[in-house]
Amino acid sequence: MSVMKVGVAGLGTVGAGVVELLVRNQAIVAARAGREIEVVAVSARDRGKDRGLDLGGVRWYDDALELARDPDVEVVVELIGGAEGTARALVLAAIGAGKQVVTANKALLAIHGTEIGGLAEAAGVQLAFEAAVAGGIPVIKALREGLAGNRISKVVGILNGTCNYILSKMRERGADFAEVLAEAQKLGYAEADPSFDVDGVDAAHKLAILAALAFGRPVAFHDVHIEGIRRISALDISFANELGYRIKLLGIARETPAGVSARVHPCLVPVGHPIARVEGVFNAVVAVGDAVGQIMLEGRGAGAGPTASAVVADLIDIARGRATPVWGAAAEALSAQPSVAIGALKGAYYLRLMVVDRPGVIADVTAALRDSAVSLGAMLQHERAPGEAVPVVLVTHETTEEQMRAALDRIAILDTVLEEPALIRIELG
Repeated sequence: MSVMKVGVAGLGTVGAGVVELLVRNQAIVAARAGREIEVVAVSARDRGKDRGLDLGGVRWYDDALELARDPDVEVVVELIGGAEGTARALVLAAIGAGKQVVTANKALLAIHGTEIGGLAEAAGVQLAFEAAVAGGIPVIKALREGLAGNRISKVVGILNGTCNYILSKMRERGADFAEVLAEAQKLGYAEADPSFDVDGVDAAHKLAILAALAFGRPVAFHDVHIEGIRRISALDISFANELGYRIKLLGIARETPAGVSARVHPCLVPVGHPIARVEGVFNAVVAVGDAVGQIMLEGRGAGAGPTASAVVADLIDIARGRATPVWGAAAEALSAQPSVAIGALKGAYYLRLMVVDRPGVIADVTAALRDSAVSLGAMLQHERAPGEAVPVVLVTHETTEEQMRAALDRIAILDTVLEEPALIRIELG
């Protein structure tokens, strides 16, 4: 068979990793693809940058859209990133030119995935994106193909390695968020502007993609409830540990009788659950199917090697002619299930208050819970400093989000509560 000719747009860490992997494992890739895969064109901003690659004989385009129009390129690999601008224009141009597309762009897919998937389907081309979620972990293939015969009831994941690293180090060292974030930035695990990571947006992009695949519905990023980890303190991590939990930023998508619930927020996870033991920059995804039961995939969620591994796997599928609908089923077969708001959530909660240590404080707090129909399961209070601020931790029995929010409103107006309460949902118990 003829060589499959590829154009790579974006030669950052991942793009350079893809080119290097295709060269280093050339024989293995060719054997598994049934044909050689060759990078014949690239596009990047800086021609003079040393990327450690031999790009002799490879056509270079300053304009990525010119790469999409190159008649010699069969597959366009988009590794530019971002939901708008050049990345989106490139993918649309490649589909319009009848070329296969591989992308690692979770933001693009989360926000425009339904539209772009429909265009690819109409054009009869593949849109492959294994690298968009959880780096080297083959979770897209697992959900879309390996579990295709299952009704999936739930997908839960540690989907952002930066947040998992920060929370892991905070627990190990008893350090606060700001200190560990600064360290993560020095080590290159966090960006100079870490907002997309620490505010939960990156994880929400990935969860929106997983929820679409798991439940056979259009991508609904704007319906994902998002909270980040900025307000998690060393104190909360210490109390969680004492109660037998780890704090993790989780993406959770669940099918309910009312529709699909999708949310990203910090959670208390029992230490005995496998996902609680996933530390550092690692990612993990748990899926529950009616036939297979619970499965868990774990590995590195970012970096040149893991992400390049996923991109090359997609290229091999395309070379072999293996075609799967973008979202697991044809556009007209996707479900119209509605999204369920966070207010309908039922579960247990961890609540930490900073209160003035004086008689009657706990009675006032428990009365606020009682008046909101929230049942108290446990309470922790260590320090005693009459007249000064001390932490009090309350763990509830199962209640609803609406009832818990009503209780917080009542608690917040107590003059003995000195700062905004810390509320963390308890999951996977």
